[in-house]
Amino acid sequence: MTTRVFLLHPDLRAAGSDPADALDEACSLVRAIDVELAGNAVVAVPRPNPATLIGPGKVEELAAAFAAGEIDVAVVNGELSPVQQRNLERAWKVKMLDRTGLILEIFGERAQTREGVMQVDLAHLTYQKSRLVRSWTHLERQRGATGFIGGPGETQIEADRRILDEKITRLKRQLEKVVRTRSLHRAARKKVPHPVVALVGYTNAGKSTLFNRLTESQVRAEDILFATLDPTMRQITLPSGRMAILSDTVGFISDLPTQLVAAFRATLEEVLEADLIVHVRNIAHARAEEQDRDVLAVLDDLGVAEARRAEMIELRNKIDLLGEEERQAVRNAAARDAGVIAGSAVTGEGCDALLSEIEVRLYPRRMVFTLRLGHDEGRAVSWLYGHGEVKRREDDAEGIELSVEMTEKEFFQFRKEFGVSAASVRRTALAAQ
Repeated sequence: MTTRVFLLHPDLRAAGSDPADALDEACSLVRAIDVELAGNAVVAVPRPNPATLIGPGKVEELAAAFAAGEIDVAVVNGELSPVQQRNLERAWKVKMLDRTGLILEIFGERAQTREGVMQVDLAHLTYQKSRLVRSWTHLERQRGATGFIGGPGETQIEADRRILDEKITRLKRQLEKVVRTRSLHRAARKKVPHPVVALVGYTNAGKSTLFNRLTESQVRAEDILFATLDPTMRQITLPSGRMAILSDTVGFISDLPTQLVAAFRATLEEVLEADLIVHVRNIAHARAEEQDRDVLAVLDDLGVAEARRAEMIELRNKIDLLGEEERQAVRNAAARDAGVIAGSAVTGEGCDALLSEIEVRLYPRRMVFTLRLGHDEGRAVSWLYGHGEVKRREDDAEGIELSVEMTEKEFFQFRKEFGVSAASVRRTALAAQ
């Protein structure tokens, strides 16, 4: 028998996002698990009710609707306190899930590897521990007539908390072994040595489809949220024939539960340790800019430094879903922005340009630049000695001529800071090393 689910999005007004867009994403989350979405609605919540989140009148109205519609599970696209969850279950006589609980259900279905299962289990247990006030409400009547402490119900809650603590401790120890194993694998890769490129992005941005195209693999890639949970790494060949390792990671989402960020830290360390990060964006999505901010916020939470985030390559993916005029506008905007590529993992557009950009970042082309500077440009001369390798220097009455080996990126940084004219520069390409 199919589980019938009704989805509610509480419009808190102060949240800032369009409730229609938020409801649409939440519907996609529900459809990511094996249930029937029987209905959905946006509920205005001008002032959250501490007991039930939404007002008593709306609670009664929905209770009648759920009974008539034979609803089995009600999902609230927001955070419910344990007390609110308990009270709504009593009022509506259905199982309640908040946004965190829903995402945990999806992760529970998706995890395939032993590591992934352990990470999801840890997140589930941490979440359940905070819900014990709800889990053991059937024991409340066993308590004594006076006071709030003691009684069989309280004892049962404490016993269950101890059991959960033991399970959490055991899982953390097992995951610590996983972290150590991953560290050994990373150390082994550095000896090869092939640089690692990590794909990051909002869930369903097209990372796995891109991963499959670049590596000719068959990683699960579907039009559902969180299709990929377990990290996958494959070797890719860059245009010059050099090699790199491409890593596909779990997708991010707005309000990603803290339990999941903590549980998946071992997996997400691949992002922290990567030599280069490629941010895959679904540029055809109505909330593309908001999703971009959410991904950057998660990277910040993970400890990815701002300087590394600024050096990411950005692939504006899924332009095949846009009209021709919009598509050309995205292409033109990307062409004006260094490190930004417009394309489609489905059609292959932009993939060659992406591989070329990855190679330039991982193996920057070094050239010998011969520059003519004045005697009064000591700061510029000092910069060149600090950032490049000076091959030759000649001083004469008119100034200084330097031949300096450095990357094109370093030269452009130099020119931006000191304004050297192209007429005073000669460049010689070095053979690829």
